[in-house]
This record gives sequence, C-alpha cells and structure tokens, in this order.
Amino acid sequence: MATSKPAAKQVRLTLVKSKFGRLKSHRACILGLGLKRMHQSVVVADTPENRGMINSVSYLLRIEQV
Repeated sequence: MATSKPAAKQVRLTLVKSKFGRLKSHRACILGLGLKRMHQSVVVADTPENRGMINSVSYLLRIEQV
C-alpha cells in the first residue's frame, strides 16, 4: 500500500505596483519570487523563505491561495 504525500501548499502572486523607485532589497525580493514585470503572475510554494519575501513586499503584490 503506497501512501501519497499531501500536496505542497502554493500561493499565486501578481505584481500590481511598479518595482521602480523601491528599496534595493525589495527589488531583490521581487526578482527572487520570479516576478519581472507588472501584472505578471507566478505560483510559488508556501515556504517560510518565500513567505518572508512576500511579507516584505506585500504592498506591491496581490496574494491568492491556490
């Protein structure tokens, strides 16, 4: 009998405000999350590392649970 792993939680992020004129560390977080342009959406794993980056730039993002 095989046991299946529970699916990893994921979060969909959409960049809704411009990254220009922001702190260098905030621009690095946006790039680290895989966002490159306005209104682009990415799906990332809901890990503590990603959650920390999301929290620091949450004012630029729309966040949805997937």
